[in-house]
Amino acid sequence: MSHTKLIRMTVDRTVEAEPGVGPDIEAWRRSVAGVLAKSRRVSPDELGERPEDLLAIRTEDGVTIRPLYTSADDVPEQPLPGQFPFTRGGDPLRDVNRGWSVMARFGVNERDPEAVNESILAALESGTSALWLAVGGDNLPVEAIDRALKGVLLDLAPLTLDAGDQAGAAANAVLALLDARAREGDGVTDRSRVSIGLGAAPLTTLFANNYSPLGDTAKLRSVDLPGAVRLAATAVNREETIRALMVDATVFHDAGSSDAQEIGAACAAGVEYVEAMLEAGLSIDHALGQIEFRFAATDDQFQSTAKFRAARQVWARVADVLGARDAGAAPQHAVTSSAMMTQRDPWVNMLRTTVAAFGAGVGGADTVTVLPFDAALPAGALGVADSFSQRIARNTQLLLIEESNLGRVLDPAGGSWYVEKLTSDLAHAAWAVLQSIDGAGGFSATVESGWLCGKIEEVRAHRETEISRRKIKLTGVNEFPDSAEKPLPVGPDGTVPDRLAAGRVFRYAEPFEKLRNRSDLHLADNGSRPTVFLAPLGPLAEHNIRTTFIANLLGSGGIEAVNPGAVESSGLADAARQSGTRVAVICGTDKRYAQEAPDAVRALREAGMTSVMLAGPQSAYPDENTDVSPDAYLGAGIDAVAALAELLDTLGVR
Repeated sequence: MSHTKLIRMTVDRTVEAEPGVGPDIEAWRRSVAGVLAKSRRVSPDELGERPEDLLAIRTEDGVTIRPLYTSADDVPEQPLPGQFPFTRGGDPLRDVNRGWSVMARFGVNERDPEAVNESILAALESGTSALWLAVGGDNLPVEAIDRALKGVLLDLAPLTLDAGDQAGAAANAVLALLDARAREGDGVTDRSRVSIGLGAAPLTTLFANNYSPLGDTAKLRSVDLPGAVRLAATAVNREETIRALMVDATVFHDAGSSDAQEIGAACAAGVEYVEAMLEAGLSIDHALGQIEFRFAATDDQFQSTAKFRAARQVWARVADVLGARDAGAAPQHAVTSSAMMTQRDPWVNMLRTTVAAFGAGVGGADTVTVLPFDAALPAGALGVADSFSQRIARNTQLLLIEESNLGRVLDPAGGSWYVEKLTSDLAHAAWAVLQSIDGAGGFSATVESGWLCGKIEEVRAHRETEISRRKIKLTGVNEFPDSAEKPLPVGPDGTVPDRLAAGRVFRYAEPFEKLRNRSDLHLADNGSRPTVFLAPLGPLAEHNIRTTFIANLLGSGGIEAVNPGAVESSGLADAARQSGTRVAVICGTDKRYAQEAPDAVRALREAGMTSVMLAGPQSAYPDENTDVSPDAYLGAGIDAVAALAELLDTLGVR
């Protein structure tokens, strides 16, 4: 047989299934039941008809994620991009050679327009394709906008303003610039190709000023709602494509909201904007055309993809209820989550933002901003220039678009049983949030009464508990910490300053990072970190699992583990005395505990250990030896933040 025929037969047999042969779901379920029954030490018959349900998880929004999706989950194909409900995207003509727009922010804490202009032009030459310009206050002065945008072709690079209470003045400056260029002939024959977002955000600013998870902060300044509506009335009469109102949903995410809460609250704010514009005399189509959304993208890849698709569904439904279903395709700006950024092992943030940008891009976001990986740290804390972290952030997206070719396909996740089901479930959950806000009085009323803040606080508190118990994993923070990491510049208040929205971002890693900050201060004061002695029982093969678990746990609180390795029981006390610490954790198997743990507790206390703990649950310790019980039990699922804080107190760490 020739090589060609052999290859053809191999390929044919690979891609073609035999007639009548399909997946045997019942056989798979029997296999699942067999594995679960063994691990749970029960009979497979005791697990029910759907044993896979034991592997399902529920999200913060109550959405069930199953371990397997099949053709039974198939749904009718969604309409094409540009068609209601815009699940697959609002733009039917998006350039697949360009993909989404790569947006970077400029003008933050920079008042020199020439320096801003230099940064913008350099970024545009290096792959940035959309601009986010911070104006007013400590940022670029309004009167310098024209100089900052010198040489920028606004028909090629969409512009979004962030001007706070100077939104009106900034808008006038940009519109005057556009008119001046038109008079002078800047080469733009179709002014509708110019896309400007004026960024007026009074309602989401209202929320940010009424809720701060980390304490009192300075109030944000914003144009008021009537002023924002006046900007919208001006924008609808322009030849360019101008949207006056930004629903910045990242403020909900930063405060700790779930995805459904973020979408639902954003759409509730959008509804209030539309109502205000209708009262001012704008048509429903013009009013809907003045709104765009900004959402957070996280490192939960599929959740982010479904989130952007679901958000378009929900807003399209709002437009449908208002009688203008074809006008419900509002642009979406994705910003990688500030809340997920860490100060510890911040290099991992490069991976987090890559996954987040992937999820947002695949989910159909029109523009994406990737935060620099060191955004949660003071400038220069890692010894790298801002230009480096900004270049990495930009190139993250360029790799996804140019090398991975993600932008070449519209809605690549469409048709996936899992993604379609997750999108639908999330959209329904978000719609329920929108209805509950409406039923409680509407967006502004629920913010001012504290009702919406309270609902988000419930989710935030639950997530914090899950993080503290290490059920939510944060790589480099509460899992796999780098014990040799360089200390950070901890301030007198025990915190490390960051460049995010200070006081308005509930960063997931912060509870553990506060513990690490205490360790850094101890290192500075004493020349060494706090330490705990690991007391291994039995050979390495027996104790390795728990010594590794405890070393990982202690490291997440900035505590070093002194592990002597396998030692004879008779030598345990001597090893403890030589460890230089007065706290010990016994590590071994449950079987070994039954034989040796009580004697080990006695020996360690006689050796001077003031606190002796056991790796594992209390049930692992023999009941008949409660007279010499350990002082604490360190097992999976404990409140690690509380346990580590208490341990640092025991070790005398301020």
